[in-house]
Amino acid sequence: MSNEPFFQIILPIKDRLFRVAYGIVRDQEEAEDILQDLLLKLWSRKEEWSDIGNLEAYCFRAIKNMALDRLATMTLRKTDSIEREREDLYFVDHQSPHSEMVIKEQRLLIERCLRELPENQQLAFRLREVEGMSYREISETLAISEDLVRISLFRARKKMKELLAGYGS
Repeated sequence: MSNEPFFQIILPIKDRLFRVAYGIVRDQEEAEDILQDLLLKLWSRKEEWSDIGNLEAYCFRAIKNMALDRLATMTLRKTDSIEREREDLYFVDHQSPHSEMVIKEQRLLIERCLRELPENQQLAFRLREVEGMSYREISETLAISEDLVRISLFRARKKMKELLAGYGS
């Protein structure tokens, strides 16, 4: 089997795969480990790539499942969850300290609201709004119908609006 799919399909989406893992586990090192594990697993099984219909969707589904498994393991290991924000994911150039603080607080508030959503809504929202994936791509990644993707996004946006409005009062 040729190595071309790895270099043409998988490597160009590794940053997006990392962000999906990071969005689930909320720990940079764990997300990097998950991504590395996925890349090694894919490389060692390159003879099976031809059997996979949509390699990109397969990668997103695999990283989601691996991250959820790792999160379950982390939850068992840790009784307290430590939230860390990774500043270099959000590059802000020449901002005043006040505007940086406001942006940081907004991100934390949005993350807090996102964590209150059911898992499928949370993942669909992240894949659509953060990763910019189409309904079809989300459907393939989460192995659900496009109609269910639309419904999940509608409900997620509605709930986010309610939650954010509640913090504004």
